[in-house]
Amino acid sequence: MATTKTISLSGSVEIVREFFEFAINSILYQRGIYPPENFSRVAKYGLGMMVTTDEGLRSYMRDVLSQLNGWLETGDVQRLVVVVTGVDSEKTLERWVFAVETSRCDKENTITKAATKSSKDITNEIQAIIRQITASVTFLPLLDEPCAFDLLVYTRKSSSVPGTWEDTDPRYIPNANEVKLRSFTTKIHNIDTAVSYCLDEHDNEEPTISSNNVEPLTGSIASRR
Repeated sequence: MATTKTISLSGSVEIVREFFEFAINSILYQRGIYPPENFSRVAKYGLGMMVTTDEGLRSYMRDVLSQLNGWLETGDVQRLVVVVTGVDSEKTLERWVFAVETSRCDKENTITKAATKSSKDITNEIQAIIRQITASVTFLPLLDEPCAFDLLVYTRKSSSVPGTWEDTDPRYIPNANEVKLRSFTTKIHNIDTAVSYCLDEHDNEEPTISSNNVEPLTGSIASRR
């Protein structure tokens, strides 16, 4: 039987931040955004995980994830999106969306400070998502051109944003197909995952999507292969 333990807000933030780091690395490796020789294998979540050895990319991800830490603690982050774009076509080919819901309590709607859940259950839930990312090559279209990626963060409009970050286009995909993946929860932060990808490159009709009072933000550094 799994042992249930108390998870603090800071502990939940660390679990989510670490998950984002490994999930982003998995996407970049599985989708060939960076060459395989730019990755090394490490053990995490009971799996062999590929992580980048590229110092420029590692620095970029550290900067983004460091800022995410603060937004996760204040409950301001609502989505993290990995956008894959064709370098030659400049088209958005894939959007990997990690939707974040923060548990709140009492009349002041303050963030839950602690929750109970077993580490094994959390690991199993994360493991299932990583396995789905790995298996995505079986249903996602082949990326037949060099690709770049950006990290977009959707925050509440009242959020404090560093000067090194800027507003950006959400990079929606017209006529996209979406596959919902698994989710996980720490009981403080709930993460739902999905991937949208380009189906018909000749259809330029823009989808109608509600912003739900959030603004997409992206780091000022764009990573390109």
